[in-house]
Amino acid sequence: MNDDERREAGMGVRREVLGDEHVDRAASRIDDVTRDFQDFITRYAWGDVWTRPGLGRRERSVAVITALVANGNLEELELHLPAALRNGLTREEITEVLLQSAVYCGVPRANSAFAVARRVLGEG
Repeated sequence: MNDDERREAGMGVRREVLGDEHVDRAASRIDDVTRDFQDFITRYAWGDVWTRPGLGRRERSVAVITALVANGNLEELELHLPAALRNGLTREEITEVLLQSAVYCGVPRANSAFAVARRVLGEG
């Protein structure tokens, strides 16, 4: 794919995973400082990686949640938990991913992630 095709494919996946509201909000805040970064993540993260056939979106969401917990990226985790639901994970599966992350990423990080999940996903 060329850059335009990657951008278009990436924008489609990005909208499907994160939702139109988030993508529209991010697009409305693009300026001279963020323009190249937004284009980069749309083409490469969403257009190259998320469109690959090797993993389904459920599996990609598991990997993303784990990576975000591991790195303490709670703001991004807040964004990707509803995306994981859209990608077919259940609340119970998300809880299992967070519990698994506690073992390999650390209890304090997982504790913070559970707090985000409680706030974002609610009781059920």
